[in-house]
Amino acid sequence: MTNEKPKYDLESRLIQFALLIIDIVEMLPNTRVGNHIAGQLLRSGTSPSFNYGEAQVAESRDDFIHKMKICLKELKETNIALQIIRKKPLINEFVKIDKAIAECKELISIFVKSIETAKKNKSSEGTKSFYV
Repeated sequence: MTNEKPKYDLESRLIQFALLIIDIVEMLPNTRVGNHIAGQLLRSGTSPSFNYGEAQVAESRDDFIHKMKICLKELKETNIALQIIRKKPLINEFVKIDKAIAECKELISIFVKSIETAKKNKSSEGTKSFYV
């Protein structure tokens, strides 16, 4: 047994989040409102995992930043949809909704910080040649 910390895997976390979103979508009522929110939530809530996969193989730092921004936009849209579901309420599984909202907010924070770091690294790349 080692004392190593488990490897942080954002891709795995995004997949788990997508699965949670799918569970919530399946609980929404089969009504005009339920179906509308379900479609929006299914697209925006699963999209970050796919777009993050694309970001991992970005062709440039600008491409990486662009794909990370798409993930962030989708997470913000997902957060709004979850808030609507919670405030209406469209389902009674408050624990599951609250878990999804909390995870979504954490993921938003991670992506905001990652984008800031990538932008900072990009701007410092240009100055490196002057100092080396």
